[in-house]
Amino acid sequence: MKHPVSYLKFLPPFVLIVLLLSSCAMPFDGNAFNAPTATTGVPLTPTPTLTETPAPTATITPLPVDAIPTFILSINDNGYAHLFGFSPGRMPLTRLTNGLWDDVAPSLSPDGQKAVFASNRNNYWDLYLLDLTSGQLSRLTDTPEYDGNPSWSPDSQWIVYETYLDSSLEINILSTVDDGQVIRLSHHPAAEANPVWSPQGRKVALVSNRSGDNEIWIASLDQPEDRRFVNLSQSPHSQESHPAWSPDGIKLAWASARPNQSESIYVWDATAPGTPPRRIGSGNWPAWSEDGEQIATRVQEPNQDYLAAYRLNGELVLPPMSVAAIRGIDWRTIRVGHLPSTFEKTAFLTPTPPWKAQAQPQDEVPGERLSVVKLSDVQAPHPLLHDAVDEAFVALRRRVVAETGWDALASLANAYEPLTSTLDPGRGEDWLYTGRAFALNTLTLNVGWTLVAREDIAGQTYWRVYMRALAQDGSQGEPLSSIPWDLNARYSLDPLAYDQGGAAMKSIPSGYWIDFTMLAGQYGWQRVAAQNNWRMYFAGTQYNEFILTDGLDWHNAMMELYPPDIFITPTVVVPPTATLTRTPFGFRYQSPTPTITKTLTPQPTFTPNE
Repeated sequence: MKHPVSYLKFLPPFVLIVLLLSSCAMPFDGNAFNAPTATTGVPLTPTPTLTETPAPTATITPLPVDAIPTFILSINDNGYAHLFGFSPGRMPLTRLTNGLWDDVAPSLSPDGQKAVFASNRNNYWDLYLLDLTSGQLSRLTDTPEYDGNPSWSPDSQWIVYETYLDSSLEINILSTVDDGQVIRLSHHPAAEANPVWSPQGRKVALVSNRSGDNEIWIASLDQPEDRRFVNLSQSPHSQESHPAWSPDGIKLAWASARPNQSESIYVWDATAPGTPPRRIGSGNWPAWSEDGEQIATRVQEPNQDYLAAYRLNGELVLPPMSVAAIRGIDWRTIRVGHLPSTFEKTAFLTPTPPWKAQAQPQDEVPGERLSVVKLSDVQAPHPLLHDAVDEAFVALRRRVVAETGWDALASLANAYEPLTSTLDPGRGEDWLYTGRAFALNTLTLNVGWTLVAREDIAGQTYWRVYMRALAQDGSQGEPLSSIPWDLNARYSLDPLAYDQGGAAMKSIPSGYWIDFTMLAGQYGWQRVAAQNNWRMYFAGTQYNEFILTDGLDWHNAMMELYPPDIFITPTVVVPPTATLTRTPFGFRYQSPTPTITKTLTPQPTFTPNE
């Protein structure tokens, strides 16, 4: 994108010199395990198409915006993430972008007329600028490295964002008026992510794990690098993310995940130094209203996202609205009159679903019940799945090959389990019996090609599974910004790690990774909660099991395959027991209920006297 020539007006010269200094690169943590290779027998996902849906006569034409508070959201939509606009009561959820790629982490400009976001539409993650007044799209960065999570400066002349440099996430600043002008803000082996510019323009809030935990740090642009970064949250043993400044720059909100608790939004007030941040409500991606009185956020359940909003006293003002997985949120008054017609056309495009069920009742099976079908080229104890979900598995497998470069679903720890099989204790009603579940091969975790992140939701533990991309050049996957959980640390002879069922890793693994849990969710596959004994019993983690329920409970899912007789509990018949006899004299043990057996005693024989 071409812009008039400008200069770094708001930064003093000595700050510019410091920002341009380079630092030592973080060494890549390689793995001796040979990289898997993609299976050529598994074709990539057939290219979906976009079908234009005729607009009903009573539709919003043109789409009304006209200076109203509007959400810009990134939402998973039939296999890919797209940008949507939404204003409660004024504009329904309206698609703004489309395509066979992901558009994520949108940020609205201070004047409400532009949105910057990250996209891999050119196979690599770069930043793009969307003009809401015209619909014009411009590309801001063009590098093979990952660029993401952008945020505007208050004068709109700069964008701060995270980028993958020296085998770690770092923070860069990009000029919007001087084409190609980029300043590196951070030089540290630790991961720096989620940067947001303060409204005063002199500070940037970000997430860093310099202390060993993901915490909120403040980078003061007026300070030299050795004094620039200050740990604000100082909350060990918790994981912070997504800081967001209030419009007046006095308050800072962020998300915090604490052990055994659901993620929550906390607000820090600069006018009350020494006062701990105050919890507002559940959520993990805050966005302020323009008046600074409310905070909207993404609220996550194990397999569903919601959009909600709170007042600062915790009062719910926008009841949770169910949406697909949210991958970015901003909230600002948009001042563009009406959205241009290009958005209206995009709004009525309906993507083709990524898979379609083709279940057929079997003639030889009574009651029109369904059956299980064989999975092609899959290694498992029983490579079978329910006829209604095998297409979803095949489509997911193809997508995983395309996204990771290797066939992670070619070998499974489990798929369908017949009733004659016995699973581990506590899994008598496991979904593997229904044919609507599969379990990933645990060997990939042992060799480092799979990672898991612990997520505590509503009192239960769930896991987010990441798979390492085969190509590590930025064309596949994204860098990790959160610290994974090491399940194998329980075997390290550390009593605390044993009691906790593992421990957080000491650092964020380098490289590019694919969020398999999120990807599987786009094909209907949901994760399951860990068993209560998971800390002491590795199999109880169930991190590798994914199910596709189609809204059925376990009992009704079983009824699709089996007759009702399987649920009839047989009457226990007590076998007859032998009659107990008196314990022989001298034996120390006495029967608790001895029974004397009567026997016939011969009459004595009379012997005459002689």
